[in-house]
Amino acid sequence: MDTDIRSGWADAYLAAAPQGDLFADASPDMAAHWRTMLDRLSSQAKGDPATLADHVARQAADLGLAFRLTGDEQERAWPLGPLPLLIGAAEWRHIETGLVQRADLLERIVSDIYSTQSLVRDGKLPASVVTGSPHYWRVMTGTAPPRGHFLHFYAADIGRGPGGEWRVLADRVRTPVGVGYALENRLAFSRATGDLLGAMNTRRLAPFFSDLRRGLAADCARSDPRIGLLTPGRFNQSYAEQAHLARYLGLMLVEGDDLIVSEGRLFVRTIQGLKRVDGLWRWMDSRFLDPLAFDGQSRIGVADLYDACARGGLMVSNWPGAGVIESRALAAFLPQLARAVLGADLILPNIATWWCGQPRERDHVRARLDALVLGSAFDQPVAGLPETPFLPGASLQGDSRAALLAALEQRPMDYVGQEMVKLSTTPAVIDGRLTPLPFTLRIFVARDGSGQWRVMPGAFARLAAHGDIRAALMGRGDMSADMCVIDARPVPADSLLGGGAPAIRRIGGMLPAKAADNLFWLGRYIERAEMTLRLIRAIAGGSIEADLGPSLASPTMGRLVGLLAAWGAVPAGAGSAQATVGPLCAVALGDAKQPGSVRALMATVANIGEGLRDRLASDVWRLVRMPLPGFDGAVTETLLDASSRMIDRISALSGLAAENMGRGDGWRFHDMGRRLERAIHGCRLIALFAGDQASDDDLTVLLDLMDSQISYRTRYLTGPALAPVRDLLALEPVNPRALAWQAQRLADHVAALPTLRADGLPEEPRRIAGALAAQLAPLTGDMLTMADIAAAETRLLALSDAIGQRYFLQLRKTQSADILA
Repeated sequence: MDTDIRSGWADAYLAAAPQGDLFADASPDMAAHWRTMLDRLSSQAKGDPATLADHVARQAADLGLAFRLTGDEQERAWPLGPLPLLIGAAEWRHIETGLVQRADLLERIVSDIYSTQSLVRDGKLPASVVTGSPHYWRVMTGTAPPRGHFLHFYAADIGRGPGGEWRVLADRVRTPVGVGYALENRLAFSRATGDLLGAMNTRRLAPFFSDLRRGLAADCARSDPRIGLLTPGRFNQSYAEQAHLARYLGLMLVEGDDLIVSEGRLFVRTIQGLKRVDGLWRWMDSRFLDPLAFDGQSRIGVADLYDACARGGLMVSNWPGAGVIESRALAAFLPQLARAVLGADLILPNIATWWCGQPRERDHVRARLDALVLGSAFDQPVAGLPETPFLPGASLQGDSRAALLAALEQRPMDYVGQEMVKLSTTPAVIDGRLTPLPFTLRIFVARDGSGQWRVMPGAFARLAAHGDIRAALMGRGDMSADMCVIDARPVPADSLLGGGAPAIRRIGGMLPAKAADNLFWLGRYIERAEMTLRLIRAIAGGSIEADLGPSLASPTMGRLVGLLAAWGAVPAGAGSAQATVGPLCAVALGDAKQPGSVRALMATVANIGEGLRDRLASDVWRLVRMPLPGFDGAVTETLLDASSRMIDRISALSGLAAENMGRGDGWRFHDMGRRLERAIHGCRLIALFAGDQASDDDLTVLLDLMDSQISYRTRYLTGPALAPVRDLLALEPVNPRALAWQAQRLADHVAALPTLRADGLPEEPRRIAGALAAQLAPLTGDMLTMADIAAAETRLLALSDAIGQRYFLQLRKTQSADILA
């Protein structure tokens, strides 16, 4: 690395910065802030930008930041750049004023479109600009939102030209993608740099989110409303962002399957029955919201949601159909609409746009094709613009140019021409060097509790070395960065809870049925992975024939391998006489093709965990996502080490659940999953290794598998004996590995869960759990038979089914008696 970069980042960067760069073009006061920041970061990273980038990336990973590109099955690490963008308070005031004006204009336009339609009737807006949009829904005409607010949330993509002027590139009201990432970027950068932002008088983001939450609640029908964040699901590109926001704002994270409409009201399916929902912050397009009113092919919406909106009892942000104002065709009319509706010019102008549905504008685009960018007027695929929403006219040559001009002649209303956007740059770290990159800002505006617009004093900054930076979502090669508004004086402390203390509560929120289901199976798969690891460790050199080393010819070893095969960790017949221990254990540990291998089980744990991101602490999520430790199948010691390290990791997960999870219904379902899976395994292990003909090896390995070797040895001076082992592992009420202990915990959990019955009689899960605990309580080890163990396993399987039927299955509309306020 060059000496000048190590010795002074600011001077080295300015020597090569292009004209109009955000740092190079800054006022003297702001330039001083840039230098302060770069000097501090250079000192922290010991002069190496790559070190700073790695440090910030670790903080982003610890927070669980991730995203998906279209078609991705697995999430990608969030590409957070280590250098924020700095904007002074005076420059920000101009942006802020312009966005509030723009939000007010868009609110009035969408309100007119779905009510009087006077703008179209008076000739100020062509009807085809409205009806041509795929986001215009005629069914919403005449359906007014509570308090008349079609928009609660608005985002604008803005760009800065080399001369310092700011322009709006796009308006976004359908989904607020980026606001959660803006918050997470700030959290990650703050963690990585200590008090740097505070020392620079950076405005805080927390008050904006507090205003946002109050604004959503203010338009709901009840004073203490229940609000859900409606997500398309965990495979959505920004699901991680949605989960983080739901947790931060205290909203329920819900999918369409979690919700049901009955008699014009929206309810969420919870373990306590149906609970009324007063508002939705939707993160899906209008077309998916209700298959009966919008797109009949939607599988992620809520039937009859339109009915709940039409009856006026549901706040939806933003109102269905609001996306009609996002089209580029409408952007061409915003300057004249601002003068007609507001009586003023736009403070923040658009990039110049010509809609080709008008003859004069179409001729202008044809005449200046090489100087413009061609785009789809309504964000739909159109002829001549393959696989991209924008295409520089100068790039069209020969047949492609002729094809576009022919398509433009046939359907001119499908196209817009826009001016070329030349963006100013900002410092970024690329390949360990400070490099200027073009950037855009997505800035967010939300209503507060009094219905006034508030602008977040920060932004989701997006940087790109190549590609179209104006696309709606993060693309391959894009980077994100924090954006800070710098004040002249220190910013007072604030938090999400500013504006008065809330009423004290000692109860948790509602637990949706799907979340309970996921927590239950998260516990079961974690326990399943742990038991598989204990089997691997026993086979690889646990306690059988310790003086001779493990041998697959041993009857006890054969039973262990048979269990691995029965659980799908190794192929059937894997324990043949020709097999060796190392390769067998390597398959059980790391072969993703085996559904019961540790790798496959932990992948399932991660998949289930993705659906619980709004409920899992970052420490849990980090442990779940950690890769499997490395091992060599030919070296037994590495298999033992990898297995033990994984058991330690699972123990850490258990410790986090035991010490950090509130003892609410969510914890109960997670713990029930662990207890149920451990009890089922206990029954099967006792039946296999503690039968009437059990050998010393059988009993020894059973004590190891059920982690009770020390307990047995401190209680009995002799070697393993059948009756004492059975008593300790099946019936000991204080042994947390014993079957009886699991049964009693299950009975306690089920008894504490809410009931839907009004007659006071126990529900099916409670009857089964109570019968299981009662069956085992009077027995001792010398009385216990294998028939008792088989009966206990049968009851455990019945209990699993009963829990699923009672708490996890979808409720029907006919269950109106279960609807609670």
